[in-house]
Amino acid sequence: MDTMEAIKSRHSVRRFADRPVEEEKLLQVLDAARQAPSWANLQCVRFIVVKDSAAKRRISELSYVDSFFAARGYKTNPSQVALAEAPLVIVACALPNQSGDIRGQQYYMTDVGLAAENLLLAAHNLGLGSVFVSIFEEKPLAELLDVPAYISIVGLFPLGYPLHEVSGVTPRKPLKETVFYDKWQG
Repeated sequence: MDTMEAIKSRHSVRRFADRPVEEEKLLQVLDAARQAPSWANLQCVRFIVVKDSAAKRRISELSYVDSFFAARGYKTNPSQVALAEAPLVIVACALPNQSGDIRGQQYYMTDVGLAAENLLLAAHNLGLGSVFVSIFEEKPLAELLDVPAYISIVGLFPLGYPLHEVSGVTPRKPLKETVFYDKWQG
């Protein structure tokens, strides 16, 4: 798949077919994430692959409804089902002390974001689907997965084959609303 086609046709997937992800495809997705650029090439991002059904259910329980979803009438986080039912969940972690921290800007978050996009695009290219889940209770999740206190859990990625085929392009604002030249024009 062409890079621009992958970027434009990728969709967030929250419902998955009852079909395991082949180890070869999982490794390709993880390798794509590993290849992402990072601050000073320090490569602070780490991943935990969770396949255990009970652990995935608990991860789902730790993903909650925040004010954004509640204001829109959601009683549960739309990604909770995905976390519980996906064949696996990739937990993206980072070592904050092994990335840049300049004037309060912590670059490990950027590093995970770059790896996340690679992960999502690689999954899509392989016929898999995922979604970035960032609303969860970090401390009990860290306890569940034995993540040390000096590691930060940044995001969750349920991964599997989409239950339904999704096609088309997700609507985006036009460039004229999002790009300015030489100075802010908004």
